[in-house]
Amino acid sequence: MCRPQVVAAYPITPQTPIYEKLAEWDEAGELGGTMMRMESEHSAMASCLAASLTGARTFTATSSQGLALMHEMLHFASGCRTAVVMAIVNRTLAAPWAFWSDQTDSLSQRDTGWLQFYCEDNQESLDTVIQAFRIAEEVLLPVMVMLEANFISHFMEPVEVPEQELVDRFLPPVALPQRFDVDNPGYAVPVVTQNEFREYRKLTQEAMEYSLEVIQRVEKEFAAIFGRSYGLVEAVDCDDAELVILTTATITSTARVALAELRKEGLKVGLFKLRVFRPFPTAAIRAVLDHVPRIAVIERNLSAGREGIFCSEVKAALVNSPGHPRTQGYLSGLGGSNVSPELIKRIAHHALEADSVQDGPIWMAEDIKHATDDTSS
Repeated sequence: MCRPQVVAAYPITPQTPIYEKLAEWDEAGELGGTMMRMESEHSAMASCLAASLTGARTFTATSSQGLALMHEMLHFASGCRTAVVMAIVNRTLAAPWAFWSDQTDSLSQRDTGWLQFYCEDNQESLDTVIQAFRIAEEVLLPVMVMLEANFISHFMEPVEVPEQELVDRFLPPVALPQRFDVDNPGYAVPVVTQNEFREYRKLTQEAMEYSLEVIQRVEKEFAAIFGRSYGLVEAVDCDDAELVILTTATITSTARVALAELRKEGLKVGLFKLRVFRPFPTAAIRAVLDHVPRIAVIERNLSAGREGIFCSEVKAALVNSPGHPRTQGYLSGLGGSNVSPELIKRIAHHALEADSVQDGPIWMAEDIKHATDDTSS
């Protein structure tokens, strides 16, 4: 619906259905652009950024090891100020091998200069991809849209698919700078001095900061046409909260159920959803959480040797907060394990009853009894 002119991709579980659907549309003549079936994810990103430098609207998708293989080209894509949009189906990184939801793959790319959005459900995923092209093509930085493995990629749920004319009204024809011109050749990636490199990085930082304003403006325009809005963040019942549960992506949906039950128990608990991770929405976070006594961050990722990545970032954003919120990280759902309403309620009770904040993360999992036999390890 966004009318991409170039799609370059390579299949990898659990992203493969995206690749297959795009290939199906291409074969039927419904894609509208050119699909390039590449020999690797590294080549897919090289092709996308090159196509973007010619002024084309480009899209790709990957997951896990494929994203890791792209790492070098991710820096090139942002350094060249391209507007590539990429769907990331969050999956565990090896070793050991696993094929379930884990956000460490995309979060390990957080310093590559890409904008990052973490989606809660299929409707938000669809809407965010449409918004991503508008944002990327204005700020000239690439965008990742995160969809969790299986919880989004392989679940089926009703979504409202907009009319093509509405998408065309919201997303006009692409008008990117054409920096590859065979009649006027020049360098797209020159060698620079130390001071020039610093200025390039300064411009990227300024574009990241400016994109916070662009994201919010694009959201308002999207809401006016389609009637749906998500924001940088979302706060639920946080005004009187003694504890706020901070979540991202699909855990948020489950936390909404747990929140309602906790409120029925008479507990003053709120919910805070972090949707945009890069650029980091520090002001939006502080506006809600500055005076909250306690925060419990629940997440599906780990920066080994530290804690969950979202928790570290939230702590940094609130380091000078006048309320000095006690922020504790809880690792739940690593490797795609289940995070039920009951588990979230246990986390809330633990956070409310704890006398102090533990250094490092607290590991929380479902109380599941596993069958054992003589061969189990």
